[in-house]
Amino acid sequence: MERTKEQLMDLMMKRMKEQIKNKKYKMTSQRQVVLRAFVESDSRHLSADDVFEIVKKQAPEIGLATVYRTLDLFTEMDLLKKLDFDDGCSRYELNDHDEEGHYHHHLICLGCGKVWECKDDLLETLETILQKQFHFQTVDHQLKVYGYCEDCQKKRAAEAAKEAEEAAETTVQ
Repeated sequence: MERTKEQLMDLMMKRMKEQIKNKKYKMTSQRQVVLRAFVESDSRHLSADDVFEIVKKQAPEIGLATVYRTLDLFTEMDLLKKLDFDDGCSRYELNDHDEEGHYHHHLICLGCGKVWECKDDLLETLETILQKQFHFQTVDHQLKVYGYCEDCQKKRAAEAAKEAEEAAETTVQ
């Protein structure tokens, strides 16, 4: 079931309040602004710099160091999930699942860097095999698939055709 931004904000604020109460943290306006940046963003995978750019429009007094500390805290509180797409930049996404279970998988374009989510659990069969053969119970997994999106495939094909054409012209001369 797809949630509205208001429902998601309510859910995440409720979780944040519970975690803050349990861990004796304070509910600050800065933390609320950072959380709201994730809920209201069209992108699900934000870097600290992305969050800072969003946050400084609403609260210019919040610095980058505060954003980093808040991201670390939210990750510790299980409000955010920290992601590494092997490009040297950590990204974060809302940990908005209700039930225990698997996260979605990520498709990462090596050309433009865009990330798509695949919500199908593509590893159920593997988990079953692991359970039967090794008596290993999987509780979570992450799958990152690297490749080229349709637009980048077209761009690469056009570049290859152009290079082939230029090589053919050089050979003829």
